[in-house]
Amino acid sequence: MFDILNKPLAWYIAGPLIGLMVPLLYVIGNKAFGISSSFRHACATVLPKSIPYFNYDWKEKGGWNLKFALGILLGGILAQFTIPDNYHIDLATSTIQTLKGYGITDFSGFVPKELFTWNNVLTLQGISFMIIGGIMIGFGTRYASGCTAGHGITGMANLQKASLIATVSFFAGGMITTYFIIPFIIN
Repeated sequence: MFDILNKPLAWYIAGPLIGLMVPLLYVIGNKAFGISSSFRHACATVLPKSIPYFNYDWKEKGGWNLKFALGILLGGILAQFTIPDNYHIDLATSTIQTLKGYGITDFSGFVPKELFTWNNVLTLQGISFMIIGGIMIGFGTRYASGCTAGHGITGMANLQKASLIATVSFFAGGMITTYFIIPFIIN
């Protein structure tokens, strides 16, 4: 039974499970699948009610969303402790060759160790990337009125034109980042 915890779910299992969350949330609780609104609810728990944007009943409106976000965090922690250290992700040969061209050679584990180590993250450059990236993600999420999950899964399932535009923009941004920004940053 617990063998399922020793490796990530295959895409053909995980994808339909995520897809089934949309109708289940609508049927069971009349809720939309998404995560970005949990930031507003978290702020509403601690910020003064004198700020109109945070002056609402966060327990009623977003309590379930905060529990969902906590579940994601706990799932990540569970994965950290249950998936073996020697597990590696199968990458396409072309991806490996491209990454080797950037000087990345260690493909063991979930992420390249040359990029994601405390020695790299806790530098001025690493901290700057995290702060700038966090600001860009936060701004983009609020500007688009939702995150990739909200638009790409819920909005697309509801045939929302704004979600189609947002999802196409997410993919375009990912392509630009992959082919232009990451090579510039790494080199």
